[in-house]
Amino acid sequence: MDLRFGDSKPTDEERAAVDALLGPPESSWEGADRSDADLRWARGGREARDRRDQLLPALHALNDRVGWISEGALDYVCRRLTVPPAEAYGVATFYAMFSVRPRPATVLHVCTDLACTAAGASRLCAAVESRLGPESGVKVERSPCLGLCERAPATLVIRAGESARPAQEDTPARPAFEDEAVQAEGGSGGAAPGDGGGTSRSSEAESGGGKGRRGRNTLHATAICAPATPDRAIAAATAPESAPTEPAPEAAVPQAGDPTLTLLHRIGTTDPTSLDDYRAHGGYTALRRAFALGPAAVIREVTDAGLVGRGGAAFPTGRKWQATAAQPDHPHYLVCNADESEPGTFKDRVLMEGDPYALVEAMTIAAYATGAHRGYLYLRGEYPRALARLTHAIEQARTRGLLGDDVLGQGYAFDIEIRRGAGAYICGEETALFNSIEGRRGEPRSKPPFPVEKGLFGKPTVENNVETLVNVLPILTMGAEAYAAIGTPTSTGPKLFCVSGTVAGPGVYELPFGATLGELLALAGVRDNLRAVLLGGAAGGFVRPDELDIPLTFEGTREAGTTLGSGVVMAFDDTVPLPRLLLRIAEFFRDESCGQCVPCRVGTVRQEEALHRIADRTGAAAADDIALLREVGRAMRDASICGLGQTAWNAVESAIDRLGAYE
Repeated sequence: MDLRFGDSKPTDEERAAVDALLGPPESSWEGADRSDADLRWARGGREARDRRDQLLPALHALNDRVGWISEGALDYVCRRLTVPPAEAYGVATFYAMFSVRPRPATVLHVCTDLACTAAGASRLCAAVESRLGPESGVKVERSPCLGLCERAPATLVIRAGESARPAQEDTPARPAFEDEAVQAEGGSGGAAPGDGGGTSRSSEAESGGGKGRRGRNTLHATAICAPATPDRAIAAATAPESAPTEPAPEAAVPQAGDPTLTLLHRIGTTDPTSLDDYRAHGGYTALRRAFALGPAAVIREVTDAGLVGRGGAAFPTGRKWQATAAQPDHPHYLVCNADESEPGTFKDRVLMEGDPYALVEAMTIAAYATGAHRGYLYLRGEYPRALARLTHAIEQARTRGLLGDDVLGQGYAFDIEIRRGAGAYICGEETALFNSIEGRRGEPRSKPPFPVEKGLFGKPTVENNVETLVNVLPILTMGAEAYAAIGTPTSTGPKLFCVSGTVAGPGVYELPFGATLGELLALAGVRDNLRAVLLGGAAGGFVRPDELDIPLTFEGTREAGTTLGSGVVMAFDDTVPLPRLLLRIAEFFRDESCGQCVPCRVGTVRQEEALHRIADRTGAAAADDIALLREVGRAMRDASICGLGQTAWNAVESAIDRLGAYE
């Protein structure tokens, strides 16, 4: 495909946004005014191509400054990075948070996913849309899960522009409408200007993590309103000074303050903005032990502890680390997957907001064990407070010698760069995430080769999510044997569960593997008239109220014919219309399919169409469409490239077979 933008030119504001990230253009080939020298030779092409990974940050820079991405602006980015216009357009239109059509600077995102649907999101949307017309200067967009399920229904306001104040980290109870200084180094916020981030992969290959040019994005403002009412949501969008205050992270942890907690023990007891407070509560003890043990022994500890991935796949972490460390090809990369977009999941957000230094320390340990000197933290774009907290934590760690060229004086170099996602569920799949960082559409890659051999930038890469990495800290502080004693022999350690829906105390709960679903719901205060429980989110499965004795382990849920997934537990009483919930799941997968493979691209559409037809029918009238759903579901499960298509039928199937949804 060839695509040209004709005579479209960027505005001065759009140029300034891109130049703040990439620096001023050096020749007319990159967009500068033409000089006599430019008529004689072309230069800078190789360097520009090596910065292809700056495409997504450049699109963020434009979106943050102007609110949308014009043809002239996109053409300017293509010239700066020598990216074909068709490819850049494909990336810009891939992400839900971007727009290539004019829209107001203020966008009000209203979550319409599962927990919010159960809490009345449809009524909220209708009320807000009826009161915020075109003259309001606010665009209302229905959004997939915002990761605020414990406070449903939820809204997020994003205001583009340059009028915001620089971000100031303060107490957790800061106003909800925050002015975020989003830095333009490859994503938004990993370091201060000129401190050595934003490196191109070519320079890193030579130096193991050298220095590159840095800039600052324009400022944009955000406000979270949850739980939202029409009045509160409209106030947050139109009158930022009266926006409601966002609660502290510990408000999402009903067990906060419990000294027996392992992963959540600092949330609510430690100032998340203070490195000194973090160290006073045991911070960086694990990293010091890692340096004392050495990389091979750290991997052995993680392996002996039995740690498996907490994102749902449950792959042994020690094996993944060992496979990466053993690769002779260099450099190695570490990627933290903080793009938790599964409806009902918000545990990683709570960890990043309430204990950000723990993630920085855990990433440093993982990188040391696997021989990586550069880490990328891929953070979902809907988490503004997590972005601010992690930006601050990384800068403080670097200032105090806990990141950089000589971590803790041990002669080991490691640094972290934050990359913001832009609203794409599929980027939670590891290879789609790599493509996104590299400046391509977030489409999964075929395997093999596996990421431990050829991952980010074609180099050996270890990828873990936030909860998995944070588990490494207690493994090193208490020892592998003590850690393995928690839980069950095959599912070791503590597990975080995201409980939402019709319960009295929604939030993140920490329990050892092996606790039953009933014990967890008793802690959360399950209400009367329980109709169903969804385990694993939209990609998971429903269970009945008489199945609450299911042990919450990977093997226990598998034997029960369902899945633990990432730890989502959503309870629904009989006031929640189950067919509408299933239809929302189908809509979610249709919207989030990357479209790369036919089984998923077509199957998710056919699934939604069938559910629309049978929404108000039961029994024999729905039999033909249910048979079609089964056929389509099997095709998606057997032939889709990645987990999105393979699991898109799970929840619907379980609702039909276990709950009798259409009987």
